[in-house]
Amino acid sequence: MDKYINVPLSDEDAGALRAGDYVYLSGTVYTARDAAHKRMQEAIAAKQELPFSMEHNVIYYMGPSPAKEGQAIGSAGPTTASRMDRYAPALLDLGLKGMIGKGKRSQEVIDAIVRNKAVYFAAVGGAGALLSKCIISAEVIAYDDLGTEAIRKLTVKDFPAIVVIDSEGHNLYETAIKDYKK
Repeated sequence: MDKYINVPLSDEDAGALRAGDYVYLSGTVYTARDAAHKRMQEAIAAKQELPFSMEHNVIYYMGPSPAKEGQAIGSAGPTTASRMDRYAPALLDLGLKGMIGKGKRSQEVIDAIVRNKAVYFAAVGGAGALLSKCIISAEVIAYDDLGTEAIRKLTVKDFPAIVVIDSEGHNLYETAIKDYKK
């Protein structure tokens, strides 16, 4: 079922999503990859403020290519989410409501998703040029020295994703395999 969702994610919207739903996200999404996650983890350990509030927000695991003239951003495809698994539970516990990436997540992340009634979305890998067309604006807000791994605030319009793990822990990667074997 196709759903059009505004981000940041409300508790109600996150709770209504089910593994397998096709969603189109509009609003604000933040980007962060390995190096940015490591810095955020260090900030948490040092009891410092994070570059943005996790509360109800969505992080897209993406490192964009440079924007061409007239574009908000270059190719903007997802990166492998499992690389952020060591950091994700702490961010979820701080109120992060959604993550966008590709690939499977660890049991620790799945448990944190359920505990915090969050959601994990997949974006189609290899479609970065098409996904970039859904990004209206992009602004570096933290860790500029990290280049493509800097944290960016994106404004997105009808950004396509699939709910892979919903707030109840249903996991499309597991159910799809079982359905396929039938």
